[in-house]
Amino acid sequence: MASVVLKNVYKTYINIGGNVNAVTDFNLEINDGEVIAFVGPSGCGKTTTLRMITGFETISGGEIYIGDELVNEVEPKDRNISMVFQNYALFPHMNVFENVAFGLRPHELSDSEVKEKVEEVAKIFDITHLFEYKPRQLSGGQKQRVALCRAAIREHKVILLDEPLSNLDAKLRVFFRTELINLHRRLKNPTFIYVTHDQTEAMAIADRIVVMKDGIIQQVGAPEYLYSHPYNLFVAAFLGSPHMNIWHAKITEENGDIYLNMGSVKIKLPESRIDGTKIKEYINKEVYFGIRPEDMHTDELGIKKFGGYVIDADVKIREFMGNAINLHCENQNIDGYGFTVRALPDCTAKSGDKIKLAINPEKIYVFDKETEKAIVN
Repeated sequence: MASVVLKNVYKTYINIGGNVNAVTDFNLEINDGEVIAFVGPSGCGKTTTLRMITGFETISGGEIYIGDELVNEVEPKDRNISMVFQNYALFPHMNVFENVAFGLRPHELSDSEVKEKVEEVAKIFDITHLFEYKPRQLSGGQKQRVALCRAAIREHKVILLDEPLSNLDAKLRVFFRTELINLHRRLKNPTFIYVTHDQTEAMAIADRIVVMKDGIIQQVGAPEYLYSHPYNLFVAAFLGSPHMNIWHAKITEENGDIYLNMGSVKIKLPESRIDGTKIKEYINKEVYFGIRPEDMHTDELGIKKFGGYVIDADVKIREFMGNAINLHCENQNIDGYGFTVRALPDCTAKSGDKIKLAINPEKIYVFDKETEKAIVN
């Protein structure tokens, strides 16, 4: 297998109206056998970065290594990598069997060896019954499974996946998330580089996540760490569903205690969230205050436990999610900002109700209003 290293990588497109930096000063070391995911909104540079690793896009600056080899000038076919494209890239004149077997043909295997290997991998993706079909006869989900199978059969050092589950229905997406992890093990842990706009998918699959915005890395780390310790407001808001609630607030100090002031609502910051931070440098300054929906409690136990952090809320919309209830609420005393609460499934609050909410003070986040970097995370 192989590690992948990107050093000071840039991609600049030259346009009549001026140059556009699609990827800026990208530095990343991907470990041998690691599953790493690039996430971010459309146009953030994640697919461009993937294509530079494959060699389909030339880099404007920097160095890319696969294993110990500098591959800047190496042709895509010689980089010993496989790629699964979002748009499948299947050969329309070949049937499914021939598409999957295509990557084995240069290896001078016998027909029986090719057949055995194709059938073995095809069983994983449940496409053996499609062998005689042409791509035009397949659904989008079936085409994606064939593309995944074709990449897996080559046993390359690095497998790159550009939104491979985007055309599967919801049930199959969940199924294939686990199957991709199983596939990684069956293939003896090749390096997986995975591009997706779905942060839930990335958190479920990846060992580490690279969050990108405007061609720049915002933060890299394990899913759990990024979720709990976002480096800035963008990462905090991007990861999580429903996303983090963000309010404008002002930091004040009263009798040695630090408060977040939002309209006529004040929330005291516990010492555990102050220690080791520079929050006192922000006294009388505007900041962003964040709290995740699951850290706002409607149940009696939560209200009792966090009794000093209770606010009023007007429920506007109730969404039943099966394992939880999403309540879309407002509090007119918090400058009219709406927010979402992820309540327990036995929550009976409905649209039009006035309820009490308890905020878990140990889960409060504070961000600099100018730089948007985390002050308390």
